[in-house]
Amino acid sequence: MKDFKKYYTIDADPETLYNALTNAATIQLWSGEPAIMEPVEGTEFSLFSDSICGLNVNFIPHKKIVQEWYFGEQEEASIVTIILHADKNKTSVELRHSNIPEEDYENITAGWSENYFGALAEFYRN
Repeated sequence: MKDFKKYYTIDADPETLYNALTNAATIQLWSGEPAIMEPVEGTEFSLFSDSICGLNVNFIPHKKIVQEWYFGEQEEASIVTIILHADKNKTSVELRHSNIPEEDYENITAGWSENYFGALAEFYRN
């Protein structure tokens, strides 16, 4: 298992970005893919046409999202923590993803930068 940590800057305030990460209709707008998501702890979610599925663990509105991502029958949960920090009219995003299966690591880390936060950055680019 491997861990990944990276920072991103998005041209949106934390409230707007939080809503973009937790509202299914908005996720569909920036990702271009179907999404099932609601900011309710204990609910399951599905993003990018079921490419990413998991369980919503914890929400602190406009500040933090914690999710468990499913990877088959792995023993330890793969945990994603997204922390939003206000930075003038932008948001500094701290991403921590732990227990990524080694065989999926390159694909997952590239996806974070290209398909996930890359798409969000493009969507909110001024």
